[in-house]
Amino acid sequence: MGHKHKQDNRSADQRHARPAGVDDKTIEALGELSKALETIHRVRGHLYSAHQLVGGADLTLDRVVKLLRKAGHDETADRVEQELLGHNVLPGRWTFQIVEEFDDGYYAAFQEIERDAREKLAGGRRHIFEAEMKERRRTHGMPGHEATP
Repeated sequence: MGHKHKQDNRSADQRHARPAGVDDKTIEALGELSKALETIHRVRGHLYSAHQLVGGADLTLDRVVKLLRKAGHDETADRVEQELLGHNVLPGRWTFQIVEEFDDGYYAAFQEIERDAREKLAGGRRHIFEAEMKERRRTHGMPGHEATP
């Protein structure tokens, strides 16, 4: 059976290979930056979920207003219709505006800075830290532990 290479820092493929002269701390920092960006990707997904959930809830209010009117509760129906239906989630903003501002501002800046750091410090290569970890953790020769597809 194969064995693990605990000290081997080489990547299994050239696409993820550490460029010559790049030290461990730089690789670790780029790995952490990539991890932070992945978290921001998840935040973006949550914002889109919130956008869709709020939109769905707002559309449901149309039915609420109809049901309240049919039940004879015009005052409450008026209040839902006039004060809540179409209400801004944040001052001056519906969720589509929040998502657009996030995408065009923080999200775009985060992606650009992460990409620039990879370009300047590691020849643009992604996931070097993870590729080296894979090489250290896989069992050479064991099915399911292949270095590449």
